[in-house]
Amino acid sequence: MKRHYPDQPLVGVGAVIFRGEEVLLVLRGQEPALGSWSLPGGLVELGETLENALKRELAEEVGISVQILGVTAVLDRIYRDDEGGIPYHYVLVDFLCGYEAGELRPGSDITAARFCPLSKLDGLDLPAFTARVVRRAWEQKRQGEILPIVD
Repeated sequence: MKRHYPDQPLVGVGAVIFRGEEVLLVLRGQEPALGSWSLPGGLVELGETLENALKRELAEEVGISVQILGVTAVLDRIYRDDEGGIPYHYVLVDFLCGYEAGELRPGSDITAARFCPLSKLDGLDLPAFTARVVRRAWEQKRQGEILPIVD
């Protein structure tokens, strides 16, 4: 699977995990968005369900297990270079998750992982779309409007 200048969009999953009024964020150790904060997650492998991919990525990336509660966002991220080429193209499915077990420990793809107060999101190097997903998930959680996972 070619990530850089792919032949087709790649499917990724992300987790929105709240602890009180804090959300789990990771500091990216690779492109795209190297050095910016993001939701934990990664790419779906061939033959893997979205849910299994998310659980695997969370174990690898931050060392925790979660209960997947439902879908909170589906979005695409298309990065273009100066010549109009597409170095990265992802279709992302973000899930609202409940923490189950494990101690936070950054994996090889990230340099840090921490729970960040929702009130401090604007002060972070956090892509605007990620902040929107987090705020939307917070409202969905508060209002009980989480999209169920359909098998």
